[in-house]
Amino acid sequence: MSEGGFGVDILAIAAHADDVELCCGGLLAKTAAAGRRAAVIDMTRGEMGTRGTPEIRAEEARAAAEALGLAARECLGLPDARIENTEAARLAVVETLRKHRPRVVIAPHPTDLHPDHARTGEIVRDAYFLARLRRLGAGGSHRPRALLYMMHHTPFEPTFVVDVTDSFDRKMAACRAYVSQLHDPSSREPRTQISDPLFLEAIESRARYFGSLIGVRYGEAFQAHETLPVSDVVSLFGGGGETGRRP
Repeated sequence: MSEGGFGVDILAIAAHADDVELCCGGLLAKTAAAGRRAAVIDMTRGEMGTRGTPEIRAEEARAAAEALGLAARECLGLPDARIENTEAARLAVVETLRKHRPRVVIAPHPTDLHPDHARTGEIVRDAYFLARLRRLGAGGSHRPRALLYMMHHTPFEPTFVVDVTDSFDRKMAACRAYVSQLHDPSSREPRTQISDPLFLEAIESRARYFGSLIGVRYGEAFQAHETLPVSDVVSLFGGGGETGRRP
């Protein structure tokens, strides 16, 4: 158990500003709207990005955090495009977990196509365990209840899908905050996957697909790092009077 209990309910950790918006922005906005606390840690400033600057992206990240209703957002300042699973990186995340004391941690999948995403997933996976060792590093100890992986480039078989229909507009507003990265017909900067005019449509299509798997309009997929405990199966599947799926 954590020293001092829990702080934020969900802490999402990603390599770059805009990663969490694209992958789990709906869940973060839904968490905030329910009166719970969601926070984000960006591992890098995105200084190796093809478009924009670190300063511009920092401003965009602040706007996106406001759109999602985040309780906090920080940047660890690790080197963009050169994230490595080192002792220093692990300790930085360990101390971050102890500072924010999340109940649930979200990270990129360690097998993602993008090396920074994959290494971030590895670092968070290791720090998730190491944070409970009070003699390692500073800040006492903390033991989150769960580690979840969000889906970015590389698909995986989800453990569950979250209905984000009611928060999807806020997710997309947060995505659109990254003006420097998205399609701009007047821009002379190089074209990227994100700047493609159809990119946001692809994000919506993915959400529609995962929503269709659970009978709702929009969904976000997650994979649990460990077996999830369930104490009430009936409530899990809509035992309060609702069915588990919408028609």
